[in-house]
Amino acid sequence: MTRGWQITLGEGDPVVALVDLDDAALRPASDAPDATADVVVDVTWSGLNYKDALAFAGNRGVVRSSPLVPGIDVVGTVASSTTPRWAPGDRVLLNGAGAGETRQGGLAQRAHLDGGTLVATPDAFTDQQAAGIGTAGFTAMLAVLALERHGVTHGDVLVTGASGGLGAFAIALLARAGFTVTAATGRPEQADRLQRLGATVVLDRAELDRPSRALESQHWAGVIDAVGGAPLATALAQVRQNGVAVACGNAASAALATTVMPFILRGVSLVGVNSSLTARTLREQAWQRLARDLDAAVVDAIARPIALEEARDAAAEVLAGRVAGRLAVRVDEPASPALATTGGLS
Repeated sequence: MTRGWQITLGEGDPVVALVDLDDAALRPASDAPDATADVVVDVTWSGLNYKDALAFAGNRGVVRSSPLVPGIDVVGTVASSTTPRWAPGDRVLLNGAGAGETRQGGLAQRAHLDGGTLVATPDAFTDQQAAGIGTAGFTAMLAVLALERHGVTHGDVLVTGASGGLGAFAIALLARAGFTVTAATGRPEQADRLQRLGATVVLDRAELDRPSRALESQHWAGVIDAVGGAPLATALAQVRQNGVAVACGNAASAALATTVMPFILRGVSLVGVNSSLTARTLREQAWQRLARDLDAAVVDAIARPIALEEARDAAAEVLAGRVAGRLAVRVDEPASPALATTGGLS
């Protein structure tokens, strides 16, 4: 049996329990669009992302299969494989690709996955560190790569949502690449931590979270935005000629009230990142760059480990905005003696 979290949707509140699951409950349905499951992974660590926190709350935009094991990040060791790409004992990881949304995810001790979506865990990182990086760090790296592809290789870059995991990793990666980083946050108590990660300036989020003019003074060669809404609209109005803004989150709002002026008068580009559906070659490139450019000590400073049993309570803290950085979830630890084998927490 496999211990893991399971979310079941019905007409009322979701049923959330830490239970024992058999292999049949972990395999994707044969008629599911992402039914390929040619690799079985013994999961060691996962992460707790904002999307996972929404899943624990029963958000039907995330929980699209029920019952569902949440967890969009999976880190572990191959137990068995029917694809030549992977062999038992290989260290692998997964970010997104339907895990924790349309198929069973990483917050259980075993996962049945599509080998075509997996990436080898870099030797530079332990399993705990790879999970600490998770989707947040992976997305931050994709955003940096997007800036580079569009010609932004130096200058001032704004990072919004800087206190979160994505923002923290973006700051560290940009600083390592030689950019001058401004971190925007609504949590001034985090200023020292953000500067230690590499931010030169820490900006109060309120300076961006307001109605903006069509064009404002030019400040940024690039923007990595994790919040959407008014802060992104204001940042777009401040991007320099031929600059680039990368949108990769909606923590503030999914709405974007802006004008065409930054695009038609300054040649600004707005680029989107969808980490869940990233092609394998780009996944591999991003993780190779993470291994090259991200010091393991930085990961340890950003990501805090928690036990699998703590995941649901921690998810509520994430939704309340009380978690800075990242949470890595230890999945392969033995159950607490106080935990029942089925439905111990519900």
